[in-house]
Amino acid sequence: MTDPETTLTQARTLLPDTIALRREIHANPELGLQLPATRVAVLEGLKGLDLTIELSETTSGIVATLRGGSPGPTLLLRGDMDALPMPEDTDLEFKSQNTGAMHACGHDSHTAMLVSAARLLEARRDELAGNVKFMFQPGEEGHFGARFMLEEGILEREPAVDAAFALHVFPLLPSGLASAKVGPMLASADVFSIEITGRGGHASMPHDALDPVPIACEVVQALQTFVTRRVNAFDPAVVSVTRIEAGTTNNVIPETATAAGTIRTVSERTRSLVHEGLERVAVGIAEAHGATAKVQLTKGYPVTVNHDAFTRFAIETGRELLGARSVIEAPSPAMGAEDFSYVLQRVPGTFMILGVRPEGVDQPAPCHSNRMLMDEDGMATGIALHAAMALRFLDGEKREFLPPAA
Repeated sequence: MTDPETTLTQARTLLPDTIALRREIHANPELGLQLPATRVAVLEGLKGLDLTIELSETTSGIVATLRGGSPGPTLLLRGDMDALPMPEDTDLEFKSQNTGAMHACGHDSHTAMLVSAARLLEARRDELAGNVKFMFQPGEEGHFGARFMLEEGILEREPAVDAAFALHVFPLLPSGLASAKVGPMLASADVFSIEITGRGGHASMPHDALDPVPIACEVVQALQTFVTRRVNAFDPAVVSVTRIEAGTTNNVIPETATAAGTIRTVSERTRSLVHEGLERVAVGIAEAHGATAKVQLTKGYPVTVNHDAFTRFAIETGRELLGARSVIEAPSPAMGAEDFSYVLQRVPGTFMILGVRPEGVDQPAPCHSNRMLMDEDGMATGIALHAAMALRFLDGEKREFLPPAA
């Protein structure tokens, strides 16, 4: 990579356009896999660049390929584009205009930063010994958007991808800082539903019924004990029951009660252990009371695992760009989940956290909050990190984490 200050200066020059695009997307949030307005905004942002544009057939995803000045490997840079199904309660001039949708996880900034990174790198294509694929992906918020685009062959289509990199903003980390760790970075995310079936009856005569409500409550308590007693504290799990539903009125014992929630783990071993234990606990407790339990488990995103050598490379690149103290090695994984995990199952890569804490805010609202804010100036750091990763990865040197040439 040439002088890091040049890359940072170029990123800051692109910041006004980045902010404008981020605000346009923020004001018009879209959900799921079909994001027509967001796709149009991205394509408009890429207009005039010498890129090969491919449109996903099953989603609103976009793949823009930049071919460098000489042959070499291909680096994929990912930005997710979808919003969350929730209200926005901020005073921003560009707050959501779509009722029930909000960019509360920063995907608007991810998309805008990636568009600007494409502009920066296209202007410096002669420095790239290889190619860059820019992956604009919908459906990260539980809709498996990455998996859809992988099934369409984004990694294999020429030029085939050799490694991948993605950023995610984090309002609790000071702006200008970044963080990553080797190995598990984020958790798997699975959901469960437990339906307890007893016998309905009159609330004044519970002995003539079989009340599922206290059984469901006992199951919830037992699950918390199961996690603390059966799961290794150094290979953790989080089981949260987030919804309990039962009954229709105050003088009727219902026939069924349902408890639902989420499971987070940072290894496939613990993931399997919790799945098996949850069903055993629920069914066993229900049967002990003469009731039955039906457990439904739905697997979500797998553990996001950063590749060892590539992550060291990413941390070194970030420190070269921003300074030795500006890229932190995270001490532990976070329990959020990411569908970039599917990409990292296929190629070496790294998922990195980017600090965007608003200046002067002591207790900033986190991602997924209806009051989430971010320091937009921090996007210049994100643009520069994307660009620096490509410039350094494609500098013509052989990387030890790349598979041997066929």
